[in-house]
Amino acid sequence: MSPALAGVFCAAATPLLPDLSPDLDAFATHCRALITDGCDGVALLGTTGEANSFSSDERRTILEAALAAGLAPSQLLPGTGLANIPETVALTRHALSCGVTTVVMLPPFYYKGVSDDGLFESYARVIDGVADPRLRVILYHIPQMTGLAIGHDLIARLLAAYPDTVIGIKDSAGKLENMEAMLARFPGFSILAGADPLLLPLRRMGGAGCITATSNLVARDLAFIFRHAQDPAQEAGVAAAQARINAYRDLSNSYVQIPAIKAMIARRHGHPGWALTRPPLLPTTPEEQAQLVQRLDQIDANHPGAPA
Repeated sequence: MSPALAGVFCAAATPLLPDLSPDLDAFATHCRALITDGCDGVALLGTTGEANSFSSDERRTILEAALAAGLAPSQLLPGTGLANIPETVALTRHALSCGVTTVVMLPPFYYKGVSDDGLFESYARVIDGVADPRLRVILYHIPQMTGLAIGHDLIARLLAAYPDTVIGIKDSAGKLENMEAMLARFPGFSILAGADPLLLPLRRMGGAGCITATSNLVARDLAFIFRHAQDPAQEAGVAAAQARINAYRDLSNSYVQIPAIKAMIARRHGHPGWALTRPPLLPTTPEEQAQLVQRLDQIDANHPGAPA
């Protein structure tokens, strides 16, 4: 059974103006570049996109900017999950009003230690509140941030209740064995890796793809792996792509990840404003930015990546 959603989707960062409002022009340029680089779509307003630092109105405006940039509604996976049900319903309805039918949805993340019954009730009230048969939901499992796990029994309940709506999961916990177990238990469910290095082994197990932060920078390599992970004739190209992906991921993780990713995007686009972040995140220091540029030059020299 083929997954309902498959491909390489960028967990897009969000550029800011000096007053820390969203830089919509820079965001539009970046979205178009991601598609040119080989992304199948853009998962905007997630963790890397600093979604929880933006108001609901700003989030609507950012989604509309991506559409105005020329991306098709089917190429966009906005994050709409908030800590309360009414705003989650409202953001999800807004996406649908723009023709965007697939969203990535966090569980309600403020209260910790809640039961599967509580999480099921929350997702159910959102889906029932939206009340639109077009809606498709990708669950967002990132327990290191939310303090909540989306377990397999909860997924089974949601699939039983909403088989045409709940179509997949972004697993950002970094445990390949969890994704492997979901592949076995839920045929046709879109299992998407949230960590760049795991796309290759997941793809070889039959996984649907990825939604990752480093795809802001190495989408071409991720797209090559997605297409050729099981092709012995492309083994050398896959290995080169994986080496470049790992080098970029390791570099971003050697600093605070989101500011580092944004500083790396600033270098890519030649746009210093990309390095800005919203508090409580702070941008990389000038010294860190200089270090990043030097180390990126070394990576680019040593790891050419996938064949063009």
